[in-house]
Amino acid sequence: MNDKGRTPGKKGRGFPTGRYLVCAINRKVEMAEDEATLEVIRAAMRHKTPKVPGAYDRVHKEECAFSFDTPLSPGGLFVNLSSWQSYGEEYVLLDYQRSNNRLYLHQQWHKVPLPEEEKASLEAKPDKLAIGGNGGFQVDADKFTIEKTHTLVVLPEFLRVPLPCPELPDIVIQAVQGVVESAGAASAEQAAAWEEERKVSRYAENLPQLEAGLGKWGRETPSDPSKWSCDKTGVKENLWLNLSTGFIGSGRQNWDGSGGNGAAMRHYEATGCKYPLVVKLGTITPHGADVYSYASDENDMVQDPYLVQHLEHWGINMMSMQKTEKTMAELQIDLNMSFEFDKITESGAALEPLSGPGYVGLKNLGNSCYMNSVLQVLWTLPPVQQRYAANAEAIFQSAPADPSNDVPTQMAKVGVALTEGRTGVSAAAPMDIESNGGAGVAAAAPREESNAVRPQAFKTLIGRGNAEFQSNRQQDAVEYFQHLLEVLSRAERSAGQRLGPAATQPMAAAFGFQVEDRVQCSESGRVSYRRTPQNVLALDIDPEAATNKDELEEYKERTAKRAKLKEEDATAYIQASTLPDGGDATAPVVTDLLKDAKDEPILPRVPFASCIERWGSTEEMDDYFSAALARRTRGLKRSRFATFPPFLMVQLKRYYVSKDWTPKKLEVLVDVPDNLNLEHLRGSGPQADEELQPEDAPEPASNAPAAAEAPAAVQPDPEIVAALTGMGFSENGSKRAAVATQNGGTEASMEWVLAHMDDQDFNDPLPAPAPAAGAAASPSIAKAADPDSLAMLTSMGFTSEQAEAALRACDGSLERAADWLFSRGDTLDADVAAVLNPAAAPATATAALGEAGGVVDDGPGRYTLVGFISHMGSNTACGHYVCHIRKEGRWVIYNDEKVAVSAKPPKDLGYLYLFKRDDVAL
Repeated sequence: MNDKGRTPGKKGRGFPTGRYLVCAINRKVEMAEDEATLEVIRAAMRHKTPKVPGAYDRVHKEECAFSFDTPLSPGGLFVNLSSWQSYGEEYVLLDYQRSNNRLYLHQQWHKVPLPEEEKASLEAKPDKLAIGGNGGFQVDADKFTIEKTHTLVVLPEFLRVPLPCPELPDIVIQAVQGVVESAGAASAEQAAAWEEERKVSRYAENLPQLEAGLGKWGRETPSDPSKWSCDKTGVKENLWLNLSTGFIGSGRQNWDGSGGNGAAMRHYEATGCKYPLVVKLGTITPHGADVYSYASDENDMVQDPYLVQHLEHWGINMMSMQKTEKTMAELQIDLNMSFEFDKITESGAALEPLSGPGYVGLKNLGNSCYMNSVLQVLWTLPPVQQRYAANAEAIFQSAPADPSNDVPTQMAKVGVALTEGRTGVSAAAPMDIESNGGAGVAAAAPREESNAVRPQAFKTLIGRGNAEFQSNRQQDAVEYFQHLLEVLSRAERSAGQRLGPAATQPMAAAFGFQVEDRVQCSESGRVSYRRTPQNVLALDIDPEAATNKDELEEYKERTAKRAKLKEEDATAYIQASTLPDGGDATAPVVTDLLKDAKDEPILPRVPFASCIERWGSTEEMDDYFSAALARRTRGLKRSRFATFPPFLMVQLKRYYVSKDWTPKKLEVLVDVPDNLNLEHLRGSGPQADEELQPEDAPEPASNAPAAAEAPAAVQPDPEIVAALTGMGFSENGSKRAAVATQNGGTEASMEWVLAHMDDQDFNDPLPAPAPAAGAAASPSIAKAADPDSLAMLTSMGFTSEQAEAALRACDGSLERAADWLFSRGDTLDADVAAVLNPAAAPATATAALGEAGGVVDDGPGRYTLVGFISHMGSNTACGHYVCHIRKEGRWVIYNDEKVAVSAKPPKDLGYLYLFKRDDVAL
C-alpha cells in the first residue's frame, strides 16, 4: 500500500490516507480490508446515488464552484458524483455538509513542459486579427502536456480508491467514466477563437465586369506583380484592383499620413459609384485576398466567393499568386502593436510586474478584455469588497445547489481571487510526475499563470440572456458596466440577508446620481424641471477646443506634402537623396518628409474642462412642447447635477457613427485632471423669481381617432433592431428608432438614431403602450396577470402586489415588468399604489409613474481620479481594453493577466474614468 500520510490543505485542512483499495484491470483484491472498503462505498451510495451524465448534461469539472482551484491546483479538484459540481480541497467538506453526498472523483493533474521547438511555434507573431485560434493572438497558449490521475474519494473519511478499479459498483464506474469523458460545462460554453468577421458582399454574385480589352480601363492586368502600378499616379505600393473596371489605384490615406493617395476610391466615385468591389493585389494567394466594398451600405472588408472567376477575367491566375504585401489584418495588428497600443499598454517601457492580493490578473477568454477591465476597476472599491469578498463564506454557505447560476456566489468567487490573491495555482508548485512513474521534477509556474484567474463561469452567468454579452465578440465597456450593475441589482434584491445586514441598498446606488434638466419656453419664459437617474456621465468631445492648433496645422501641412509626393511619384526624389553633394537640391527636403512620416502622429489636445462645460451649456430645442402655450415652440435646455454620487463614472464619447453608418473614432487627446470640482454645476431647483409650467397639461393629440378605432401599438421590427444593434447601438435605442419611424426601414431608423442618440431616454426601455379609452381603469376590470410571470417576479424578492402592479403597468411583459421594478428604488411603494389604485394615489406618486426612481447618496461635488479604462481600435466592436488604477500611491496597469506598475499612465487616451468623491474613504 502506497501510504503518503497527510497532504496539507488551505487553512490547515488535510486528507488522511485512510484505507486504500488497490485496483487494476484483471487483478484480484489483494488486501484483507478491501472488502470493508467496498462496504464503505456501498454505504455512501445510500446517502446519494451517483448519477451518470448524459451527452447534453452540464458537468462542472474544470473549476471549483467557490474558488479558482482546478485539477492542476496543489490539492486537485473533487467532483461531486451526484451534482457534477466541483470543489477544491478548501471547500469539499462544505459541499459534503450541504449536499450529504459522500462520493467524489478526485482529479489531480500535473504539467509537463513541451519541447523547446514546440514552444517556439506558439510564440510566433500572429498573422490574422484574431484572439486564439491558428495564426491569432495566443492569449492563453498551452505550453505543457498534462498528465492526469483520477481517484475515487469517500467523505468524510477521505478514503481513497485509485482508478480504474473494476471491483467498484457498476453505477460508480459509469458515473466516473461519464464525468471523465464529458467535455465539461466551461468547454461547451467557450468558443475556441474569435476573429474579425467579414460578411459576403451583396454585390459579389452579380458583379458587372467590363470586357477585357475594351474601354479606357478594360484591359488585362499584367500577371507579373513587378509591373503593377497605379493607373493614375504610378506608385507601386498599396494597390487595389477594381474588379469591375480593371482600374488599378492606390489605397486611401490613413489618419496618420500612411497608406496611399486614394486613387482607387476616386475612380469608384468618378464612375458613378457603380463598381464597389476592389481587391488588394499584393495580398492575392491561392487561399484568398483582401477584398473591400466601397458601397455605402457595406463600406468595409468583405468576402467575395467568386474571387477566382473575377480575377481570372482580368488575366490573374489566383492559384499561382504569392503574397507580396501585408493584409489589412496584418496592418491593423501592426497598428495595435504600435502607436496607440504601445502608448496605452506601455509596452515600450520595462514595467515592474506585480502580484499577490489586489494585483491579480484576469485571463482573456477571447475578446473578454472589456469585462476584465470593468471588473478590475469595480473591485478596487471598498463597498464592492465588503459586500462580496469579505462576506464570501456566508454567501458560499447559503448558495443554491447549483452555484454556477448564483450571481452573489460568482461575484464573491471573483472578488476573493482578486483581493486575496487566491488563484488556485502556486507560483512555486513542484510538478510531481510520479503518476508517470518517473522521478519528480521541480519547476515554478510562470508568474502570470500563477497570478491570474479565468472568470469563465462569471462571464457566462452575467451574459446569459443577452445576445451580445453571451457572445465572444468584443463589446462596449460602458454598456457592460451598466449591464453588470443591472444584473447585480436584481440579484441583490432577491438575495436578501445573504449579503449581510449592511447591504440595504443595491451596489448600483454607489454610482447612481440624478440630473436636473431645466427647460425654458422661449416665448412665455416659463420653466419646467425634471430629474432623471443616471449612472454614467457621458461627455461629448469638441476637437475645435484643441489647445495645440498651431502644431496641428504644421503636422497637417507635412502630411499633405507627403501625400502629394506619393501622387507625383517621389521615386526620383528618393533616388536623388542618395546622390553625392551637388545632387538634386530638393532631395534633403524629400528625405526630411519621409523621415517625418515615421514620427509619432500629432493629435488634437482638448481640455477636459471644455467637455464638462459643454455638457452644462444651454442647448436649443427647436421642437419643444410648451405646456404654457399648449403648442410646440423653441425651448432652452440646461442640465445640472441634482446629486453627486460616491463614485462618478465619466465616459468620453470618442466613438460615433458617421452619416454613412461607418463606425468612427475621434483621434484626440483629452487632458483629464487628477482632481475635479463640479460644484459649480450643482442644480438649485425652481427659483423664487421663476414661473413654472403647468404640471397637468398634456400635449393635445391632433385628429386623434376614436377609441374604438385606435390602431394597435407599433411593435419594433426585429430585423431593423438587429441591424442597428449590429452597428453598435443599444437594443432599447434601436427599438425606439424602429417604433419612431413606424418600422420604415433600416435607413430611416438609422437617421432617427443619429438625430436622437443623445436623448436622455435613448437607452431606456420602451414605455408601456397607452391603454385605449375605456380600457382597464380599475383593478376590477384589469386584465389578470399571468401566474407564471407573477411567480417569476416574486421569486426575485418582490411581493405579489408589487409584481402584479409591474405586470399591469407593462401590459403583461415580464421583461419590462422586471425593469420597471428594479428601476424604482425608494419610490416603488408609491408607484405600486398609483398603478393599483390610481384614483386614490396622491398626485406626487402619480407623477412618479414613468420616472426611473432610485436610491441616491448625495455629497460634495469634489472628486479624485482613481482609475480609467482605455480602448484601442477603430470602434468598440473590435480592438482591446486595458485599465489603469491608482493603488497605494502609484498607478498600476491591468492588461488582462499582466499586472505591473505603470510608468506613464496614458490618462489623455482613456474612454471610461472612475472618480471617487473626496468625502468617501478608499
